[in-house]
Amino acid sequence: MERPLAGSSSDIRIKIIYGLAIFSSAFLLFQVQPLIAKIILPWFGGSAAVWTICLLFFQSALLLGYLYAHLLTRISRPAAQGAIHAMLLAGSLLALPILPKNSWKPAGFGDPSMHILLLLAATVGLPYFLLSSTSPLLQSWYASSRAPGTTSPYRFYALSNVGSMLALLTYPVLVEPSLTSTLQAKIWSFAYAGVAVLCAAIGFLPRKANHPYGQDEPASQIVPTPTRATQALWIALPACASALLLAITSHISQNVAAVPFIWIIPLSLYLLSFILCFDSSRWYRRDLFLRILGLALASMAYALSPSFEGLPFRVQIVLFCGSLFVCCMFCHGELARLKPHPSHLTRFYLMVSLGGALGAAFVALLAPHIFSWYYELEIALGACAVLVLIVNHRDPESPFYKARLQPAWLVVIGLVVALLASLFVTARKQSATATVMVRNFYGVLRVVNEKAPNVVVIQGESAKFLDDDPRYRKLMNGTIDHGLQFLAPNRRRLPTTYYGTGSGVGVTLLAAREKGPLSVGVIGLGAGTLAAYGRPGDKYTFYEINPLDVQIAEQQFTFLQDSGATTEIVPGDARLSLESEASRAFDVLVVDAFSGDSIPVHLLTREAFELYFRQLQPEGVLAVHTSNQFLNLEPVIAAAAASLDREAVIVNFGIGDNRSGTYPASWILVGRHEGFIAKSQIEKAGKILPDLASNQLWTDEYSSLFRILK
Repeated sequence: MERPLAGSSSDIRIKIIYGLAIFSSAFLLFQVQPLIAKIILPWFGGSAAVWTICLLFFQSALLLGYLYAHLLTRISRPAAQGAIHAMLLAGSLLALPILPKNSWKPAGFGDPSMHILLLLAATVGLPYFLLSSTSPLLQSWYASSRAPGTTSPYRFYALSNVGSMLALLTYPVLVEPSLTSTLQAKIWSFAYAGVAVLCAAIGFLPRKANHPYGQDEPASQIVPTPTRATQALWIALPACASALLLAITSHISQNVAAVPFIWIIPLSLYLLSFILCFDSSRWYRRDLFLRILGLALASMAYALSPSFEGLPFRVQIVLFCGSLFVCCMFCHGELARLKPHPSHLTRFYLMVSLGGALGAAFVALLAPHIFSWYYELEIALGACAVLVLIVNHRDPESPFYKARLQPAWLVVIGLVVALLASLFVTARKQSATATVMVRNFYGVLRVVNEKAPNVVVIQGESAKFLDDDPRYRKLMNGTIDHGLQFLAPNRRRLPTTYYGTGSGVGVTLLAAREKGPLSVGVIGLGAGTLAAYGRPGDKYTFYEINPLDVQIAEQQFTFLQDSGATTEIVPGDARLSLESEASRAFDVLVVDAFSGDSIPVHLLTREAFELYFRQLQPEGVLAVHTSNQFLNLEPVIAAAAASLDREAVIVNFGIGDNRSGTYPASWILVGRHEGFIAKSQIEKAGKILPDLASNQLWTDEYSSLFRILK
């Protein structure tokens, strides 16, 4: 049982100073994560994978920070430790403010993972590294300034996670809606300078020589180094929790619902488990959580099965996020039970951070290159179940300590084996549903062949099938359709899904034909469906950032080959490509680069709209696909249109048709009223969108998804 802290005013002041520095450092650590990710997101196509790579960088920097803290505390003289840390803190101020230079914008086409890691290292690397070292380093210094046994420094770890969680929750609600990105970066840099001064001052406070609790203590008081098996668990448990965090976040954002800020929920629960487990042992009750853990693992295993894909997204989010919390409570609860004497504190934190970095690297770097689907989630769930066996078999306090053939132990092993078998079968079924399944930095693309409901016409007593071949081929990204093509020769040229002739883009292209041959730009390739509108003399230019999408559109679908128009594919981020090109004088420019229900924000800012109209001829029209379950994009586009003295018309096509393969879709058309927008076809199909929310104007410096959540 922990002894209470000393109650003198001096002890309280010291505790407050250390606590303030640890809390502030953790707060800044998690404020800078969404801040810097948001700044660089437009440079890499707005892909959700950018956040995953950022998490990998943050975990890796945390590992280096913990390693630095561990090595620094090995120096015998406290004054030397403080001087070294102060010099590094002073040097890190040269990196401020943390605003990446435009020279870091990518110029290539392909996987940008290493580019992102290098950019982050050059921009926030040193400040983040030093902030990462604050918690273990100051805990070690605090322990060495106290008498042995008077207090434990581990509660500071819970305090640091409170700061992290508070920063995470306040960013989208308070910071992002109120401040521009540049101002956020400047305020953060100013706050970092203040924390750096505080940490440097703490480095010169008096404390004992050597490492915490002193190596010069009597031999009877020297604590032996934990065994290699224990240190292996220090790595394995946080690695499993970290892998589950990234894998479940990826799963629910790619395959359940791409709701903005969805990553906040799992990351907050992950941090909450750290807070509870390292605050006090009373929060983690092994017997209770092991029972709940079994239910959580089984529930997730069944929810991953293809037969459960139809579960409502709200149910799946609750299931996966709740189960993640239970898994993290197990991993971090067992980790807290294994925490060593404070004399080994920095070694412990080093191993914990190593585990976190390994788990993140497995999901963010390794899995996309070795798996064609999100199999890392099944692997992480299986690893969690195996860790239950290992922990209980080696803990003397467990009823299964060194168990062999006891019936209860065999039942537990049987349940784990059954879970692993179920996960393996699920993975096999997921592979079998697709004829093509490929994966890269931008996600997983699947091509599936299915049959449409065949329409039957009754003629007297005989039945006649309207179509001889009801088969179609579909391109999917997660659970979102990105293209559909019928295989029957007489139907394969039909524009389908969100691009039917009654949709906003369909009405636009058909109306624009009246002037003659068209020049059309399309941001987002998909299956190449819009090429179905092409006629001889037309030119369709597609901008696509994902090389696998280009490959599939050319090899698995025939929209591009069948089109009467000349087609061109420009690889890379559309906005960067358009910025580097001379005006193409498009008659129509289509913006349809949204992956599922997440959106590349940089394609909807005022600066982006200015670029679009530079690429359009004076009477040209911009068609923006706005179908979205979770975001109301209308005020954003209306505000951008009004700022450029353009008119916006919304066209809602709410009738889907299985036979024609079309889906309900919302499109907003932006242009000059006296030109294209005044056409009778447009006036009949849509309605003018009033500019009722000018405060919703997004710029490259300011945007807030929180304000447009439905």
